[in-house]
Amino acid sequence: MLTDIQIRAMKARSKPYRLFDGGGLYLEVSPTGGKYWRLKYRFPKGGTEKRLSLGVYPTVSLKEAREKRAAAKGQITAGIDPSAARKAKKAADQETVEAIAHEWLSKQSPLWGPGYAQKVNVLLGRDVFPWVVGRRIGEVSAPELLSVLRRVEAKGHVPVAHRLRSVLGQIWRYAIATGRAERNPAKDLEGALAPMKTKHYAAITDPKDVGALMRAIDGYQGSFVVQCALKLAAYTFVRPGELRGAEWWEMQPGGPHYYQDPKTLWVDWYIPAERMKMKAPHIVPLSRQACAVIQDMELVTHASRYVFQGPYHGRGEYPISENSMNCALRAMGYGKDRMTGHGFRAMARTLLDEVLGVRPDIIEHQLAHTVRDPLGRAYNRTTHLAERRRMMQAWADCLDGLKNGAEVVPIRGRA
Repeated sequence: MLTDIQIRAMKARSKPYRLFDGGGLYLEVSPTGGKYWRLKYRFPKGGTEKRLSLGVYPTVSLKEAREKRAAAKGQITAGIDPSAARKAKKAADQETVEAIAHEWLSKQSPLWGPGYAQKVNVLLGRDVFPWVVGRRIGEVSAPELLSVLRRVEAKGHVPVAHRLRSVLGQIWRYAIATGRAERNPAKDLEGALAPMKTKHYAAITDPKDVGALMRAIDGYQGSFVVQCALKLAAYTFVRPGELRGAEWWEMQPGGPHYYQDPKTLWVDWYIPAERMKMKAPHIVPLSRQACAVIQDMELVTHASRYVFQGPYHGRGEYPISENSMNCALRAMGYGKDRMTGHGFRAMARTLLDEVLGVRPDIIEHQLAHTVRDPLGRAYNRTTHLAERRRMMQAWADCLDGLKNGAEVVPIRGRA
């Protein structure tokens, strides 16, 4: 029988060699010095000789290796092949809710925007995995899944519960497609959760109040980067995440994905599909005022990856945080029930329609909403680009006019 002193004294040789402890247990030493526990056994009795790996010394001690040998011998006596049992357990472990969720996440993450995969992972890890530990995905019932979501509801997080149900539905569909589940319990929960109130982002839509907001932004005494972000949010009305994540290459003529109409000298901001909510590339025509904001930012962050580069804390490059613009609005006296970073979109949609008289479909294209033709096909990013360029310049001029106290007269006819 082996001893710890004997094992520690074992040195590497030019070829692998073994030292036996008894009962089929032995330690194999590799030419690189690794020491591996193995169990030699026959199953069924008198059958073909097999090998079972029991771990690496010293992670697995001599005592633990002997305990594993005893457990394997017990399986053999009970008519169970230890190697087959291990493979079955490994397969079962790969079919747990958590394992399949992580597998699904690895497939989806490259298609999502920055940070979204992390948010989904955090939600699952906090609100789902602790309650389905070790459960095979094909064994989880709809009532069991509902109890998981009810815990989220009980915290007052009804929108999160609905979001989780959607995510879980996608995970189960993936499990069904890969042959590890037969039905989707999340689908059976339609209507089982508390109804979710429609969220409307606070926005200023009265022209006089819009003028006051633009003056407040001009007078903001906080971060210059955040001030410029607010200005560009007003002029371009893109989603806050699309604005914050803007990279310099997206605005560089000749860049890898840059789009410019060869018949004009207009400058456009190209947002690639992976950064858009609808996963389709989007073109934002830049008015003279928007270009001026970008030129101001070039003096500050031209050497950075992001146009709206956040403070550097030794952790690499990051854009300003998702709360930066909202915090600036609060500092200027605009509460969350009056104006938000997302509210610039509603502000533009309302005034472009009611004050400037722009056709609704042109506005929807520029908002990057899905607009379809009579045959149900989605229009591409260049649709109505000339009209959108005129609209974006008229919108910037409108904002400047309101800021300066002018009265804006509705345009007769549509853009």
